[in-house]
Amino acid sequence: MHEFIITKVNHLETYKLMRLVEESTSEGFRHLKRLVADYEAGTNKFDRDGEALFIAVKDGDIVGVCGLNQDPHAGSKAVGRVRRLYVLPSVRRFGIGRLLMDSVIAEAKNYYQMLVLKTNNPNADLFYQSIGFSVNANSENDTHFVKLS
Repeated sequence: MHEFIITKVNHLETYKLMRLVEESTSEGFRHLKRLVADYEAGTNKFDRDGEALFIAVKDGDIVGVCGLNQDPHAGSKAVGRVRRLYVLPSVRRFGIGRLLMDSVIAEAKNYYQMLVLKTNNPNADLFYQSIGFSVNANSENDTHFVKLS
């Protein structure tokens, strides 16, 4: 049995994400490097109204991360943006991405009417569609959206 704990963090000790940064970089992704750089620079600390950062922890180690921001492109405070979802390859297929997204969506429902995101990863596209997101072919700023009830 795999025990994963999803936690909303108010202060991120970015060095604890280094394993995720290294793994994601080796897969050709840059989004976790950006998460750490933006967090350390103070440009995105997931701390404005309607924002949150969630981590997945197993045996004391961070194995996944996902953030929620106000969408800077929407021109409306009714739209939130899913940011920086990543799960270590060694623990994929155990539902961690789903648990992280469930936490993001539950948080988003308190603030937003819609969630958007942007990905060019075919596996991520399938994942987001499997959890209820629709493809948005009419936007430069996002590839998927879901309306929140």
